[in-house]
Amino acid sequence: MEGKEEDVRVGANKFPERQPIGTSAQSDKDYKEPPPAPLFEPGELASWSFWRAGIAEFIATFLFLYITVLTVMGVKRSPSMCASVGIQGIAWAFGGMIFALVYCTAGVSGGHINPAVTFGLFLARKLSLTRAVYYIVMQCLGAICGAGVVKGFQPKQYQALGGGANTVAPGYTKGSGLGAEIIGTFVLVYTVFSATDAKRNARDSHVPILAPLPIGFAVFLVHLATIPITGTGINPARSLGAAIIFNKDNAWDDHWVFWVGPFIGAALAALYHVIVIRAIPFKSRS
Repeated sequence: MEGKEEDVRVGANKFPERQPIGTSAQSDKDYKEPPPAPLFEPGELASWSFWRAGIAEFIATFLFLYITVLTVMGVKRSPSMCASVGIQGIAWAFGGMIFALVYCTAGVSGGHINPAVTFGLFLARKLSLTRAVYYIVMQCLGAICGAGVVKGFQPKQYQALGGGANTVAPGYTKGSGLGAEIIGTFVLVYTVFSATDAKRNARDSHVPILAPLPIGFAVFLVHLATIPITGTGINPARSLGAAIIFNKDNAWDDHWVFWVGPFIGAALAALYHVIVIRAIPFKSRS
């Protein structure tokens, strides 16, 4: 018992960070770091696990759009926020679905369900360009199909209630919307990196953590903050799927915001994690 208490007391200081990447201290790491993914990995194309991962991303994004678009439409259909789940309910739907779907698919594809997440992990050399492009295509197709099924079930209501399409709200500039998307996506992708960090798992083994939980909670919190500004994109596939199926001019006017913003946010999160957070990932020599 005393040993466990000591581990908890030492906590984050258990591994003092003193030597930068590239030094001989790499031999002192007490956890296994996967090697950087190659830019191109043609051998993946012959592997069933590669294709299975893309199918998992497709189905997860399909289910994500189906549940969340229906939730958004339900709120808009109600005579008042108090007569529905409101903004908090929408945020819970998005965050809860991400929690469930990441939990279900993490062992198959990594549970990205978002081109911005895939892009950030690609920049950090966590997956190859081949896999990144494949994931993004499957995510977008899944989102289109998910929104399409919602419209197929209730076409009139879908068009009348906006179809869950993202737009910059009246009273906000495109710059405000872009900033909201950048920062919101940064929060999400930064959380993804932190929750799946091999060093963190080794250092904080006394603190049990289920990676999908903080990721889903980050999505929930970002939605609470930015639904009034952009409807919260932070996921280009989600924005694209709703825009294509809704297909009205106002859904396309600001659509670039929901690609540029998330990709910038993801890139910044990847750079911050790799250059700052993970720059000295070694414990001191004994």
